[in-house]
Amino acid sequence: MPDMKVNEKHVTVGKQFHDDPRMTMRNVNVFYGEKQAIHDVSIDIGKNEVMAMIGPSGCGKSTFLRSLNRMNDTVEGCRVEGEICMDGESLYNTKLDVVELRARVGMVFQKPNPFPKSIYENVAYGAKIHGLADSRIDLDEIVENSLNKAGLWKEVKDRLHQPGTGLSGGQQQRLCIARAIAVTPEVILMDEPCSALDPIATARIEELIKELSENFTIAIVTHSMQQAARVSDRTAYFHLGQLIEVNPTEQVFTMPEHELTEGYITGRFG
Repeated sequence: MPDMKVNEKHVTVGKQFHDDPRMTMRNVNVFYGEKQAIHDVSIDIGKNEVMAMIGPSGCGKSTFLRSLNRMNDTVEGCRVEGEICMDGESLYNTKLDVVELRARVGMVFQKPNPFPKSIYENVAYGAKIHGLADSRIDLDEIVENSLNKAGLWKEVKDRLHQPGTGLSGGQQQRLCIARAIAVTPEVILMDEPCSALDPIATARIEELIKELSENFTIAIVTHSMQQAARVSDRTAYFHLGQLIEVNPTEQVFTMPEHELTEGYITGRFG
């Protein structure tokens, strides 16, 4: 059994950096009060790349993901150290508009969370807030395009003014994806987006991730190693708050470099 303790001198193995990065993270540490949840993580996420983050429950992968659009700012006592940049710009610059940041780095959560509004208003909301539409015609176009990209337009085009909460779970999650992409983000973060969905809805979301990666950079936290293998270009393995290994996904699941990665994917712990 590999050593499961946090090693202060740990060095990540594999290919953690990218020739054409959209986001760059260097020496990132995250604390909840006195407790350290993320230890000295450095990694790039490439443009139009799908990066999967895997690891046992409590390993810090969701905490790390939430630091990429400052969602951890909403958690009392949470503090982030290190450098997190997008296209060379620090996302923790005190002058940065966090609302604007979360439009540029959108997030899809574990459980679908449509607003208590119509399907149309769910998608139009961000475009209105950020002034992306000058007219109702512009807004209609944004809503239709976003729902099309989320693979939902054909299913809802005749009931756009009905509540988004009336959709099935899988449809609600695609509505939340449409809402995220309506404000033309550069990056989409997904925190276990399929964990509450049935296999058919999950398959549809996975297809969608592949389609969206043509236009967006995507980072996805998943508990499903099969899902990571199906949708991602590279996979990052986290363990006890440390980034253990980053490599092309096929390599991680067939020839992992680190014994902890191998132990996890072969089911020896997790």
